[in-house]
Amino acid sequence: MASERILIRGGQVVTENGVSVADVLVEGERIAAVGQGLDATSAAVFDASGCLVMPGGVDVHTHMGMPLGDIRTSDDFETGTIAAAFGGTTTVVDFANPVRGQSLLEAFETWRRWADGSVVIDYSLHVTVPEVRASTGDEMARLLDRGVTSFKVFMAYPDTLMLSDPELGAALRWAASSGALIMVHAEDGLAISQLVNEAIRAGHTDPMWHVRTRPPALEGKAAAKVIAMAGEVGASLYVVHLTCRDALLEVARAKAMGQAVFAETCPHYLFLTEEHVARGGFEGAKYVCSPPLREASHGQALWGGLADGTLDVVATDHCAFNFVGQKDRGIEDFRRIPNGLPGVETRLFLLWQGVREGRLAPERFVGLVSTAPARMFGLWPRKGEIAPGADADILVWDPDKETALSCSSLHTAVDYSPYEGMKVKGGVVRVYSRGHLVIDAGRFVGTRGHGRFLPRTRPVLPGRASVL
Repeated sequence: MASERILIRGGQVVTENGVSVADVLVEGERIAAVGQGLDATSAAVFDASGCLVMPGGVDVHTHMGMPLGDIRTSDDFETGTIAAAFGGTTTVVDFANPVRGQSLLEAFETWRRWADGSVVIDYSLHVTVPEVRASTGDEMARLLDRGVTSFKVFMAYPDTLMLSDPELGAALRWAASSGALIMVHAEDGLAISQLVNEAIRAGHTDPMWHVRTRPPALEGKAAAKVIAMAGEVGASLYVVHLTCRDALLEVARAKAMGQAVFAETCPHYLFLTEEHVARGGFEGAKYVCSPPLREASHGQALWGGLADGTLDVVATDHCAFNFVGQKDRGIEDFRRIPNGLPGVETRLFLLWQGVREGRLAPERFVGLVSTAPARMFGLWPRKGEIAPGADADILVWDPDKETALSCSSLHTAVDYSPYEGMKVKGGVVRVYSRGHLVIDAGRFVGTRGHGRFLPRTRPVLPGRASVL
């Protein structure tokens, strides 16, 4: 549902720079004006009194319809982006994941075919680099021309995704010369493999051994190593799904030295712990993800990192596998449990609890879930802003609305919720995507295929101007 002219009247407009009572005028797909007493002539008026008006969420870490061997994540681009919209997110950046031997460009085009015509909100793509060959630099350059300005590399998963040190160095040097951003999954893959093999030989097969074979020290060690490598060549680095004090300290040290190192965490590392994985029977498999959930004190450290700026973004790593028929493949061997948790719909609900508890200011909330990710991944100021000229991606939010998180009421195509039974304060009233109403009072009123692919510019990083 769309209107040529929409006036959202009387809400508290929240941006990363402040909070003020104002009207927001939308003309077509863009914000035309923000201010008090705006002209409502010929406009469809929505009274947002008592609500907050914020830029729609930008989730820069999702996996929709991702193949994993002979299975796929349970959410495809349609169901996943509908769930995102119900959670107040209006843009996702997913990952095209080539296998070794496959062209990066071919994987990019495959993911575009899966998404185009299915997404209900706007989207973009990162591309994973599973190996560095003679042609890789040229392929990355061609993708850069197509608006892919961030590339993911792995220090985990030997034999499938993990880059060798020379390959990792080559990717970082290319990024330094091109202005692209390298995203890194930082865990010591070889050391983890050794621990996993030792556990299996000792007969340890239950889900908790996924946690025990991926200790925080190996995440911290990998983070220190890749940060040092990036510093040597002058590459900008973004650490994905940071989980623990060990890695957080490495990022803090690098920032203090002026290095262009940035990091995200995810809501499950703030609200869940390894005790969830330790639940009786096979129930803990629902909470198996990589890096794994940690002991509770690590989550407290992450909240501190969000408040003090060590952490830059809260994304979801939405990677939903059904408990029945997918996660239960590992019932006799934790190595076979598909790693990942659903989260694209619950991100804003959960993080808002940090505002209610006084951990975060509303402005910081908007920065973490919308403006900073838009800026760092080449989508700002089109996304992540309530300002004239920005896309009319607008979230109307009731800060006091009570929401119960349950599989039965959420909209992802997965058969469980890691937050089952949790009640939160704060919820979605309306969501607009480029001026089109997609969520209205708990109903989906959007359109399949409304979303568009977003070519991105090179990132605008704190302390550094874009090279474009």
